[in-house]
Amino acid sequence: MISQHVRKKTREYPNRFFDSSVWNDLAPVSYTHLTLPTNDLALRRGDIVIASYAKAGTTWLQQIVAQLIFGGEPNIDVSAISPWVDGVYPDKATKLALLKAQSHRRFMKTHLPADALVTSPLARYLYIGRDGRDMALSLYDHQCAVSQDAQARLHANGGKSGKLRVVSPPGLPRDAYVAHWLEYDGAPFWPLWENVRSWWERREDANVLLLHYADLLDDLPGQIRLIAAFLGITVAQDRWDAIVAHCRFDYMRQHAARYVPQGTGLWREDGKAFFNQGRIGRWREVLPAELNTAYSRRAEAELGRDAAQWLAHGQTQTS
Repeated sequence: MISQHVRKKTREYPNRFFDSSVWNDLAPVSYTHLTLPTNDLALRRGDIVIASYAKAGTTWLQQIVAQLIFGGEPNIDVSAISPWVDGVYPDKATKLALLKAQSHRRFMKTHLPADALVTSPLARYLYIGRDGRDMALSLYDHQCAVSQDAQARLHANGGKSGKLRVVSPPGLPRDAYVAHWLEYDGAPFWPLWENVRSWWERREDANVLLLHYADLLDDLPGQIRLIAAFLGITVAQDRWDAIVAHCRFDYMRQHAARYVPQGTGLWREDGKAFFNQGRIGRWREVLPAELNTAYSRRAEAELGRDAAQWLAHGQTQTS
């Protein structure tokens, strides 16, 4: 395990979904090679940053962290207090004001590669992975689940930092969509491989913990305890059952309004459509063998064997 140290931000991330400059306002000047203003919005001791590629289990992990921080309280509005800090909507000033005003232990999410944000020794970083084919299938369903009228309104009010573009319903059949996503590295969203690779390279950092969707499904109570220990959160024994129950997929889907990004109005079925099937390995059932083979070869070429195996299975089958 590498001792905690500053990992400098080395670049901005030019993508229509991101405003990576928000991290410049969360970091002391010395944490980056960029020219930054001094400010009082820097990361605090104990801050928690939840990182992932899209549809890897980010919202699930936000709920787990919320339940640990607030001791199993059922009515925590996670979407209201845990922003996608480098997303383009809402605007940067709104998100920074939200974080500055919070007195509880803060937790926020990012979809950036690790080198496009600040890694402070004051904070703890959780990165969650999932088989890329399952993420691609979930992204397809995600696009189908969005209310286009609602997202058009977001687009119209996205702010100067880079509007949240309307992602239309998929224009390709499911298999062709996944093939296109693989060939063009994450299109129409953002690149997968550099995201996974950047966090995998930091897996030995003392303040970074890699988690996996499959491991959460396999042993949710055990994984929640692992996360609690990593974050240094002590939980009263009589609160564990409530915490685990509130982190079950069915519970979160039933109470979708507390968790879905940008509110239930963006999603069909009052937000329930945001939560699809919550399982792993669907690609085995629905994708053609040649596409699955192409993915496996690409994953190993991009990530190396160990990281590719971890992304496919998690620790359960690779440790």
